[in-house]
Amino acid sequence: MRRFSQLFGTKPAAEESRRVQQQPSTTLSFTLEERSVDESRPLRVVIIGAGISGIVSCIRLIQRIPNVDLCIYEKNSDVGGTWFENRYPGCACDIPAHTYQATFEPNKEWSTFYAKAPEIHQYWKHIAEKYGCVDHIKLKQQISEAVWDEELSKWKLKVQDVERSSVYTDECDVLIQATGALNNWRWPKIPGLHDFKGKLVHSASWDESYDYKGKRVAVVGNGSSGIQVVPALLPDVPHIDHYMRSRTWVSPSFAREEVDKRGDGIDNFAFTAEDIQTFKKDHQSYQKFRKGKFEPEQTSQDSIHGATLTGHPLQVGAQNAFVENMKRRLANKPELVDRLMPSFPPACRRLTPGPGYLEALADEKVDIITSNIVKVDETGIITADGQHRPIEMLVCATGFDTSCYPRFSIKGRGGVTLFERWKETPETYISIATDGFPNYFMLLGPNAGLGEGNLLLLIEKSIDYVTKCVQKLQRDNIRAMSVRRDAVKQFTAHCDSYFKRTVFSGNCRSWYKGGTEEGRITSLWPGSSLHAMKAFAHPRWEDFEYSYINDNAAGWLGDGWTENEKQGMINVDYLDDDQVDFPRPVSS
Repeated sequence: MRRFSQLFGTKPAAEESRRVQQQPSTTLSFTLEERSVDESRPLRVVIIGAGISGIVSCIRLIQRIPNVDLCIYEKNSDVGGTWFENRYPGCACDIPAHTYQATFEPNKEWSTFYAKAPEIHQYWKHIAEKYGCVDHIKLKQQISEAVWDEELSKWKLKVQDVERSSVYTDECDVLIQATGALNNWRWPKIPGLHDFKGKLVHSASWDESYDYKGKRVAVVGNGSSGIQVVPALLPDVPHIDHYMRSRTWVSPSFAREEVDKRGDGIDNFAFTAEDIQTFKKDHQSYQKFRKGKFEPEQTSQDSIHGATLTGHPLQVGAQNAFVENMKRRLANKPELVDRLMPSFPPACRRLTPGPGYLEALADEKVDIITSNIVKVDETGIITADGQHRPIEMLVCATGFDTSCYPRFSIKGRGGVTLFERWKETPETYISIATDGFPNYFMLLGPNAGLGEGNLLLLIEKSIDYVTKCVQKLQRDNIRAMSVRRDAVKQFTAHCDSYFKRTVFSGNCRSWYKGGTEEGRITSLWPGSSLHAMKAFAHPRWEDFEYSYINDNAAGWLGDGWTENEKQGMINVDYLDDDQVDFPRPVSS
């Protein structure tokens, strides 16, 4: 019989004692955590903003995170974000409303195919009420400062009561910024702008009490807002001076055939048979572009992502179709084609269908002015060509601060502010986090937007990702998780490499580049919408660093108990048929 020491590799006691004395002790000071392995420790989560991202985040956190103390601070007097703030004439969703809604709350009663802002706002307000978000939302409260406390692993907050102008403090374990990218509107930098004695309005801060009917109007800007404002104002005013700093593409209407079915005059503009033939000549796979024509057999299979890649057959064919579409719609004033047609490819700037816009530009009541604005005086606008054009109402459809920089002070580890961290360029890890800022997540942060595809679906997928991060914090007894710096750098390099091959890097001024022509593309996801959904499906936990409660990485194991055992509620439901993962047998 072999000796016990031979079987298990033991040594005589004296020999083992001498060996231990000769080596330094490696014994850990270990404290068993007094918690069940599945105990859900309490977490306080603060969400900044009660727009679409904030509302959906609230719903999913309540649904998926037990023992969560949730608070949403909203600076406005109501929920809805951009759809509460923007009320200018013509403000509407520029994609079919049925693709711009929550997956878990389909609405089959949209009054128009391209839903107007008030209706969209009511839809999201209904969702907030239906799923209990209003109990967690504090209106007219604005975060003014957020500071990470390393010792406590908490965010220390300063909150301003907008009505009372008072400031109070709060704290949380997890901070989620859901303020969106286009919510900080600003006046254009035009000399003398506020010397104007007529009615001065910004499209993002519209005065609904003002009656503009019969007034001579100037609209500055031809981005998404300007494209909607001009045709909406035109029937009620004698004249519009439309100031354009740059040319832009106006895309054909999406899902034209569905608009026809409804026959409510939403839009009279889409591809004609001639457009289709032109497109087919350049790209035999035109059928792929029929996704925009709302045909199920195609939308289920095809992607129009190729239209965003420079030189791709789909991109070449789309550009020719866009050209023919704009020529047709400007038929009343064909001389405008050369003045409006951009040299950069479609989608370099955000595409907008603009129902009625090109037709409005061809109207006799509209003057297109491309000469630079020199100044504004009390009665009108003076341009570089020396002309003074008197007006009674000045509409600035000039957009938002798209710099990606935070609207308030956020200090991470070492007292470094997010503004300092992004001094060279706003950079993130897959748009939801940046290094040095633990337990802080962004929705629609830098490189989160889409050049094509369904943004609402992507918002939901990014919220799913953040929810999984919060679950991990709670489940694994983690007090702080922060994305690794090398992961952020790698994602930044990936974005720069990817966008070189796209139309977004064309020579156009775009909010994708922070309102510049040559800057980095900081607003778009580096890939298709389907690509983004796959990327968010499974978190790569190795791209994060962790700090644990009591510095005990094994603390998640707890004290050997489960919660049900401690409560005396033992069950064996894991043997129920609906709980067993039955494999599929091989057929004989």
